[in-house]
Amino acid sequence: MKAAHARSDASPQILRLSTDTKAKIKLGEFSRGGKSRGLEPVKALDHDMQETQTLVPLGILEVKQKQGNIVYGHSRETSDFIVDGIEHWWRYRKKHYPHITTLQFDLDNGPEIESSRTQFIKRMVEFSDKHQVTIELVYYPPYHSKYNSVEHFWGVLERHWSGALLTDFETVKEWTKSMRWSGIAPNVYSLDKEYERGVKLTKKEIEPYEKRLKRTQGIKKWSVIIEPKKHE
Repeated sequence: MKAAHARSDASPQILRLSTDTKAKIKLGEFSRGGKSRGLEPVKALDHDMQETQTLVPLGILEVKQKQGNIVYGHSRETSDFIVDGIEHWWRYRKKHYPHITTLQFDLDNGPEIESSRTQFIKRMVEFSDKHQVTIELVYYPPYHSKYNSVEHFWGVLERHWSGALLTDFETVKEWTKSMRWSGIAPNVYSLDKEYERGVKLTKKEIEPYEKRLKRTQGIKKWSVIIEPKKHE
């Protein structure tokens, strides 16, 4: 991890990103704890606690630039949602980084993004080829995800909207846009696509994608590099 970060710190062509999903957000007129500032107290439901919708937040923190990005999904947390979220973010942000040749992702070892998750690896290889960027996956070992910078970003957001009634997506979006991380407002995006759980490849299907991976000797599970296949 330290060696990977030293490389990104030393190279202007590597963009270091801290990436993770946050606990799902249940929308509805009920209390989430905390305090809210205002002239009148917030009135929350104290019974019939049924959410109207659930959001899946994906955070992508541009670490050195201190630019936060949140993609809200309206379906399920899956490998496809996470990679679609990364694609959505890059579509809007790549114009700011014309010099970048490598995207370095700091990740925990969650089930949808671990380096043995076939659908995640397939999608990241395809992302690398499509956008012609090198992908470096750098995983925190078990019980160390608290050191991932985006976790602190989530903490600031939680404190920011503590006590607020998150009744619908527009309310969540406006609260998110009004927070600040190191004085910078986050970019907020939304993905309405429906995602299915359990998508995976057979051993034969994943083989050509696995051959594209450069796994670091001794820590093969925790350090993966994907080089793009050059367009002809």
